[in-house]
Amino acid sequence: MRYSVGDRVVTKKPHPCGGSQWEITRAGADYKLKCLKCGHVVMLTYDEFLKKVKGKAND
Repeated sequence: MRYSVGDRVVTKKPHPCGGSQWEITRAGADYKLKCLKCGHVVMLTYDEFLKKVKGKAND
């Protein structure tokens, strides 16, 4: 599956705030994700990103 900036994804485990939906704000060698519930931003390598993401979110 291909992911790009602006896509919304669901993680396998929820964030401590309780949210599991994230928006991709940067894509490439590293991925930057923003939690849609609390606004927290994380940077993940491509391999970490693929491990933690379940798939695209259904809007």
